[in-house]
Amino acid sequence: MIGSGAAIFGCAGVTLTAAERDFFRDYDPLGFIIFARNVETPEQLTRLTASLRDSVGRDAPILVDQEGGRVQRLRPPYWSEWAAPLDTVEKAGVNAARAMALRAQVIAVELRAVGIDANCAPVADIGGPDTHPFLRNRCYGQDAETVTHIARAVADAHLAMGVLPVVKHMPGHGRSINDTHHDLPTVTTDRATLSTTDFAPFRALSDLPMAMTAHIIFSAYDSLPATQSPAMIKAIREEIGFAGLLMTDDLNMQALEGSLGQRTARSMAAGCDIALHCKGDLAEMLEVAAAAAAMTEAARSRATAALAQRRPAPSVDIAALKAEFSALMGENTDG
Repeated sequence: MIGSGAAIFGCAGVTLTAAERDFFRDYDPLGFIIFARNVETPEQLTRLTASLRDSVGRDAPILVDQEGGRVQRLRPPYWSEWAAPLDTVEKAGVNAARAMALRAQVIAVELRAVGIDANCAPVADIGGPDTHPFLRNRCYGQDAETVTHIARAVADAHLAMGVLPVVKHMPGHGRSINDTHHDLPTVTTDRATLSTTDFAPFRALSDLPMAMTAHIIFSAYDSLPATQSPAMIKAIREEIGFAGLLMTDDLNMQALEGSLGQRTARSMAAGCDIALHCKGDLAEMLEVAAAAAAMTEAARSRATAALAQRRPAPSVDIAALKAEFSALMGENTDG
């Protein structure tokens, strides 16, 4: 019961249209992704996530980007507001991993309450002085050890609360000086350095169920962006050791060239398991679906293993989690 189509799609609005419902029924994508345009109230969002699952007749995974800071689709007054991750990490100091785990628990509880069971987090990219502002304060630190420690805490917190983490952006986005929503960055760092820095957190997190690629060229490996590079997907599988379900970053990002059909076909041919299309435009979804086609047997196996890690959401005292988080942050307001 994992579906057949090798894609994850968004939808246009706060309710499903009949045309969307028919398309999802016929193509049967692996799952769906929610954006701010789809969100009004908890009641409305719960109805929408139920409708998405009803359209394919199964408990399909429903994803969201709920990192905190700029990348946060669910916001007040109904959902908690969070600072950018790096701001929280720096303010929390030695308590950073615990603080980030607590906020990840709260985020996960709030997501499960409205039918969302996968979050595109943790961000395991290493921030640096030249990291583009679109990414820098979304990172958890500026060295591999710090990022690995905090990202593991965030991933484990999600899993404990019944939400699948999607680690991003493999094999590492931190050296990008461009915003991949608009431009294609090229990283010229040598393989040995990449292995001990950018790749290291992802290697340490290679047991996680799902991951998202980076639309970045690593010239030491290929002249193609990682999402569309057989050499880079091989490195993700063999050098990093990631055996989970690998999805593209959003195919509408302008770091990629060509039509959506071409972008999708190149990504799938390179070895990505799942095409991610977020815009909710039905004509575009039809194009992506045609190019993505059905999941390969390997992708189906990885999807089955990933979804098997979903667990029932436990009963937790969300007020107590928030209180502990606030206390941790308060202890470090001067440090």
